[in-house]
Amino acid sequence: MPQHTFLLNGTRVTVEADDQERLLWVLRDRLGVTGPKYGCGLDVCKACTSHINGKAFNPCSVPVEKIGPDDEVTTIEGLPATVGKDLHPMQQAWLEVDVAQCGYCQPGQIMAAVAKVRQARAEGHDVTDADLDEIRNICRCGTYARIREAIALGAKNM
Repeated sequence: MPQHTFLLNGTRVTVEADDQERLLWVLRDRLGVTGPKYGCGLDVCKACTSHINGKAFNPCSVPVEKIGPDDEVTTIEGLPATVGKDLHPMQQAWLEVDVAQCGYCQPGQIMAAVAKVRQARAEGHDVTDADLDEIRNICRCGTYARIREAIALGAKNM
């Protein structure tokens, strides 16, 4: 079986997996990283949202062969290390606003929010309502108002 090497949450990993195996299953089943959740496997629900090289992506739709040795995959487990704290400011905001109900989609929601704030800042502006409208992660519990409130709070502290 082919070997695949990449950075995962700041650590270089090598894993044996079929080239076409989706990265989500490599993360969850082979590497034990369970923060990215399986929801649809079609890049629709976005419960698995993680970062590749700092940008949001959905590992359920990416074959592991597409991940190179210089690529850095960050999941919710590795997010706090990106700021050198126990919790990332967006995670802290999620707690302060009490966003989660069932919590299943929340890791993906947080990862999408962090990427969107970073993108807005790279474009030279603060995150706007229009930016937030572009986040398409599905929350079956419907906590969207609290999600938006937490993103605004988290963005202030990022």
